[in-house]
Amino acid sequence: MNTVAQTLTRAEILALIPHQGSMCLLDRVCGWSDEALEARTLSHLRVPHPLASDGRLRAIHLCEYGAQAMAIHGGLLGLQRGVPAQPGLLVSLRAVQLNCDFFETYSGELVVRAESLLVQPASWQYQFTVLHGGELLATGRAAVIAAANNKRAGTPDGELP
Repeated sequence: MNTVAQTLTRAEILALIPHQGSMCLLDRVCGWSDEALEARTLSHLRVPHPLASDGRLRAIHLCEYGAQAMAIHGGLLGLQRGVPAQPGLLVSLRAVQLNCDFFETYSGELVVRAESLLVQPASWQYQFTVLHGGELLATGRAAVIAAANNKRAGTPDGELP
């Protein structure tokens, strides 16, 4: 059983992940387990939106919504275990399916789900889905590696020479 709340508000999400201000795209967590998380948001309706180009939100941006659900899930698992969550870097997207071109005009909440497929000490793989009114807008798999493991040889802070 989780020792951390099953639902989270936006303020609790902001305390958990590095995405701050308008870049925190998810409004609330509706429930989670050791394997999965479901969040909801209306952030796609906020103007200006940090990902918008010419006022439009392209479907590819739904992958960022999935990635943030993954980050929240990792943060919650860390809280549950009493250890800080490791910062991660999104390194790949696979099997991404986008079922719309743009999504800023969808009037209701987006439902964002993340399901862990593989959790290792320095890397994670997740399946994500984004839905609106039961309609699948996007799905895919994402891989993340721990930021500390992404340093280039010969550079102490991982920056490019």
